[in-house]
Amino acid sequence: MNLLFRSTNIDKPNNSNESTLKSSNPFIQLIFDTDQVSQTRKLLDRAIVSAAKDTLSNCKPPALTPSRWIWQLAASYHLTHSTEVLMEEAAGRFARLGRWSLAQWAAHKAHEEQGHDRLALLDIQSMGYDAQAVVKALVPPNAIALLDLFTRSVQTADPIGCVGYCYTMERLAMNIKAEHIQLVEAILPPHTDATRCLRMHSCLGSDVNHVEETLKIAATLTSEERTNITVACYETALLYFSSLNENYILEVELQQVLNQLKLQTREVLTVDC
Repeated sequence: MNLLFRSTNIDKPNNSNESTLKSSNPFIQLIFDTDQVSQTRKLLDRAIVSAAKDTLSNCKPPALTPSRWIWQLAASYHLTHSTEVLMEEAAGRFARLGRWSLAQWAAHKAHEEQGHDRLALLDIQSMGYDAQAVVKALVPPNAIALLDLFTRSVQTADPIGCVGYCYTMERLAMNIKAEHIQLVEAILPPHTDATRCLRMHSCLGSDVNHVEETLKIAATLTSEERTNITVACYETALLYFSSLNENYILEVELQQVLNQLKLQTREVLTVDC
C-alpha cells in the first residue's frame, strides 16, 4: 500500500484542555488555524500515516493465491455487512443530539453502502464456492477487530468517532490502484470475475467521492469534533496496520476449509442477501 503523506508521530489529545492541545500536537494545531477542507485533509491523512509509521514492520505478507483472495473477500464481507445498520444507528444518535449535518451524512452513507457485502459474496461464488458457508467458516480476526472498533464508535454517547473510522477505511481504499486489481485478477482462474468488491473499494470506485463528502462535513465541525475525528483516524489506522504484522493463516489450513465448501455447479450464481 502506497502512503502519500509524510508525518511525525501523533499524540493522543486530552480533550479537557484545548490550550494544551493547540501547543502540543501538530495535528490539533492545524484545526485551530483553519477550517478549510484542504487543511482538514492534511490533518486526517497525517494521522493515518503516523499510525502506519508507528506500526508497520518490514515483514512481508505471504504471496497472494486464489485461496488467500477468498480469505480477503471474507474479510471484506464481514467489514461491509453491518455498515448500513451501524450508519443508520449513528444517524439516529446524531439526530437525537441535534447534530443535523452529521445525521444527514450518516444517513446518506447508510444508503450508499447498501449491497456492498453482496459484492463480496458474488466474488466468492464466482470462484466456485458456497459464499454464505465461506463467510460463516472464515472469520478473519483483523476484520472482526475493525468491526468491533466501528461498532463501539457508533454505540457511544457521542458517535463522532465513526466519522474518523469511515474516513480512514475509505481513504486507505483510495490507495488501491488499477495495477493492484490487475495483479489480483492475474492469480485467479481464467474468466473469473471476483474483483467486484475490490473495485468498489478502490480508487476506481465510490470511495473517492465518499472521502470528499466526509472531508466537507468534517471541515465545518467544531475544533473539538475534529479533534475527536483525528484521534479516531489514528486509532483506526493503528488497528488496521497492526493487523498486517500478525501471523497469517496457513495455505494448507485454508485449503482444508475451502475444499469442503465448493459449489456443485457454477452455472447459476445467486446470492440470498
